[in-house]
Amino acid sequence: MQNEKDHTTVKGNIVCVTGAASGIGKALTQSFLKAGSYVAAIDQNMLGLHRLKTELDDPKLSVFQAQLAEKEEVVKVSNEILYEMGGVHVLINNAGILDDFLPAHEISDLFWDKVLKINLYAPFLLCRELIPHMLLRGNGNIINIASVGGLQGCRAGVAYTTSKHALLGMTKNIAFTYANKGLRCNAIAPGAIQTEIASGMKPDPLGYERSSMGFNLIPRTGSPEEIASIALFLAGKESSMINGAVITADAGWTAY
Repeated sequence: MQNEKDHTTVKGNIVCVTGAASGIGKALTQSFLKAGSYVAAIDQNMLGLHRLKTELDDPKLSVFQAQLAEKEEVVKVSNEILYEMGGVHVLINNAGILDDFLPAHEISDLFWDKVLKINLYAPFLLCRELIPHMLLRGNGNIINIASVGGLQGCRAGVAYTTSKHALLGMTKNIAFTYANKGLRCNAIAPGAIQTEIASGMKPDPLGYERSSMGFNLIPRTGSPEEIASIALFLAGKESSMINGAVITADAGWTAY
C-alpha cells in the first residue's frame, strides 16, 4: 500500500537540481519543468544559468549560483532556496566532475579534495541541510546521480571511483534511516552519456589505458534526456516502493 505521505505527482513540487546549466542537469531541469514542477537550478556557471533561464523562459524556474566545492556556499544556497521557494520536495544531486583517470600514485591532495568535495561532500551537505525540512513536512525524495564508476573498480580514476562508491553507500544509508519518515533516497548510475563533463580533460596515460579496456563493450551512448526520464519516475508515485535502489542506466555495459 502506498504511503499516504508520498507525493502523488511531481506537478507543483519544488525540485532542486545541481549542475543544472548543462548536460544531465539541463535535461533534468527541462523535464521537471515540463512535468509541472518548480525547479531550483544550481550551478557554478552564472552565464550558463542565465542562458538556461532565457532558453527555457519558464516562470517556474529559479536559478542559484554556488561553488559546490565550498561548504559555506552550499549552506548559503540551501538557505536561499528554502527562503525563496518555501521548501524542497525533491533534491537531485547531479553536479559532478571527472578526475583525469588519475591513479592513486599520481593524484595530488588538491585534486583529490576537489573531486571528493563536489562529487560526495556537496551532496552530503545538501542532504544535511534539506532533510530536516523534509522531515518536518513528512515527505521528501532524494535522487543521487552516481555512475557505473560507483559499481565497478576502474571506469575512471581513483578519486572519481571512490566518490561514486561512497555516494551509493550514502544513498542506501539515508534510504533506510528515514524509510519510516516518508522520505526516499535512490541513485541512478549512468554509463556513457552524451555530455560535456569530459571536455578539457587531460587523461593520465596509465589510468586511461586501464580504464578504457572495456570501452569497446559499451553498447551505445545514452542521452541526458534518458537519465532525466528515470529521475522523473523515481520522483513520482509510480516508484513509491523503490527506496535505497541503484538503477543502472548503461545500455547493458556492466551486464557483461
